[in-house]
Amino acid sequence: MDIVLKDVSKIYNKGLVSEVVALAAVSLSVSRGEVVCFKGPSGSGKSTLLSILGAVFTPTEGLATIGGKKVSRMPDHFLTQFRQKNMGFVPQHFNLFDHMSVLENICLPLLPLGVPPKQQRVRAQLLMADLHLEHRAKFPVRQISGGETQRTAIARALINDPSIIIADEPTAHLDKVLSEEFIEIVVQLKMAGKTVLIASHDPVVIESSVVDVVFSVEEGRLYRQKHSSGATCF
Repeated sequence: MDIVLKDVSKIYNKGLVSEVVALAAVSLSVSRGEVVCFKGPSGSGKSTLLSILGAVFTPTEGLATIGGKKVSRMPDHFLTQFRQKNMGFVPQHFNLFDHMSVLENICLPLLPLGVPPKQQRVRAQLLMADLHLEHRAKFPVRQISGGETQRTAIARALINDPSIIIADEPTAHLDKVLSEEFIEIVVQLKMAGKTVLIASHDPVVIESSVVDVVFSVEEGRLYRQKHSSGATCF
């Protein structure tokens, strides 16, 4: 699923004394199946950019198109449906429910889609097999390891078979071994034709050969650092 941003700006509290320009006239094109990494300091605009790429926020100015759909013009109700069908999110702190089992956490995105419980379990079991989590299916999340927690969050992001996976600092709290495990999963996602968008300052991620393009986000603007495929900034 292709993504195109054209002259996208995001301004918070526009017109007020507290106005903040989080993104300034950003243009970007990402093709289906690419892995793109965004790096930059806290407050640079990375999270806002990911939120627009994930159809969570709409731009204040400019046009955002995902899979040919002008998401920057969609009403909130349709944006929610669009995200549920097309996006998978791996947040920085994973945001899992510690008291719920691995299986229950993975199935959560399917609840608003009306998928029958039996189908939910079948989908989750396939993902758990791929991510080596079958033996932890009934364990509460609070009782599993850091690597297993990461894989549970990734399985939850994949349960709706999204075209685009967005990961915000997915290795920020992991050691090098677990960061490399994440990269191995990204390789599999790329081979499956998924588009993967990552915000990260981790050298393991930034320097990985699976990443097609690295962009630096600085004060709301985008600068290309590495380009080995079709993603462009214009």
